[in-house]
Amino acid sequence: MLTWMKRLLAGSAMALAIGATSVMVASPAFADEAKPVAAAAAAAVAAAPALVPNKGDTAWVLVCTALVILMTLPGLALFYGGLTRSKNILSVLVQCMFVFALITVLWSLYGYSFAFTEGGAFIGGLDRLFLQGITPDSVAATFSKGIVIPEYVFMAFQAAFATITCCLIIGSFAERAKFSAIILFVILWFTFSYLPIAHMVWFWPGPDDIKDAASLEAITARAGWLWQKGVLDFAGGTVVHINAAIAGLVGSFVIGKRLGYGKEAMKPHNLVFVMIGASLLWFGWFGFNAGSALEANGSAALAFVNTLLATAAAVLSWSVAEWVLKGKPSMLGGASGCVAGLVAITPAAGFVGPMGALVIGTAAGVVCLWGVTGLKKILGSDDSLDVFGVHGVGGILGALLTGVFADPALGGTGIWDYVANAAAPDYSIASQLWIQSQGVIVTLIWSGVVSYIAFKLVDMVIGLRVKEDEEREGLDISSHGESAYES
Repeated sequence: MLTWMKRLLAGSAMALAIGATSVMVASPAFADEAKPVAAAAAAAVAAAPALVPNKGDTAWVLVCTALVILMTLPGLALFYGGLTRSKNILSVLVQCMFVFALITVLWSLYGYSFAFTEGGAFIGGLDRLFLQGITPDSVAATFSKGIVIPEYVFMAFQAAFATITCCLIIGSFAERAKFSAIILFVILWFTFSYLPIAHMVWFWPGPDDIKDAASLEAITARAGWLWQKGVLDFAGGTVVHINAAIAGLVGSFVIGKRLGYGKEAMKPHNLVFVMIGASLLWFGWFGFNAGSALEANGSAALAFVNTLLATAAAVLSWSVAEWVLKGKPSMLGGASGCVAGLVAITPAAGFVGPMGALVIGTAAGVVCLWGVTGLKKILGSDDSLDVFGVHGVGGILGALLTGVFADPALGGTGIWDYVANAAAPDYSIASQLWIQSQGVIVTLIWSGVVSYIAFKLVDMVIGLRVKEDEEREGLDISSHGESAYES
């Protein structure tokens, strides 16, 4: 594959070189005319000072990258591990660590290039294949004109997002899937679902070349398809949560229910781990959301505050709702509300005001509680760790409410006009809601279809599910030859 790609790139470059040379040789007049144009262009480039990253922005995004990594290892791993039965905790921990490492490597080989370089509206190009062309001096655009960060920092930050997204999926079919099947599925899904969605929602060339309406239109035309439509997703409501949640839901149906599901008790075996994991997720999520500003500025501060407020509100609303319905507030409910609030505020973090964040968090706690109880029964799925009920439902809710509370009249930031360098004066909640809905629908369909095909392919090749006796024994012993708790 590598040899083929090298030959293709080399052949393309040779063809372009031969074509350009032949034109210039055949047309001396053209060559003469091109000289002053080329000289003028070179002079303009030389006159423009190179943008240098600010040390504060660089340090901030580096710290945020480490915080996002903490969310997966050990945050998500402990959260998921505590939710499983004791005979399966190590299987979840191994899956999280292996998938994290696998996606990190794949991101460096081709993931970053396909997600965050210019190619088409649906997928990027080969410019950064194997991280070629990136040096310590390379820079990546932010959301402010004239402000950049080192491209290595941006690459690593986005790698951390890709890893946790893939790890989220495994919670839906925990305790019964083959380790090898999970790995093969993740490779396929990462390549054909995560990368296109990330490119469609997040890729754009940056604001530095926007001078007027014409240049804005040209820059926008080079961006991802959903970015062109105006979908607002500050830190991953569509790209991360809805994308992963629908994949997990599809997997829970295709793989089937756990043995004894609905007949045997399948309670979380360690709520202490669940609480620790949820707390680490909350802590790391400040890097996830506030870091997505890509700068140490007011937008990062807003995202930080919103992440704090929305999550606190969701913990309270889930716990109170559970208290009313069941007579007692539980630790599991509080931890689940914490994650629900984090998920829901993610797409809105830098676009809504603090009061909007409180409303989103409060709604997320109640709606996601219904997602893991009422909706789960309606769907009839064995979504082991309620990935869709929290990340899917919370992600959809947050993505839609972003369109509401981003309105400046409700305390939001509105839509930034890079021509006027100010917030656009007109904001329509109805129009933005429709745009947000398109982002949600596209993500659900794209990820759902890719996931179904990937699961079926994996099932045909190696099978998805462990043997019945292995599932009863527990995946810790049967799949990994280890036990978390020695008797």
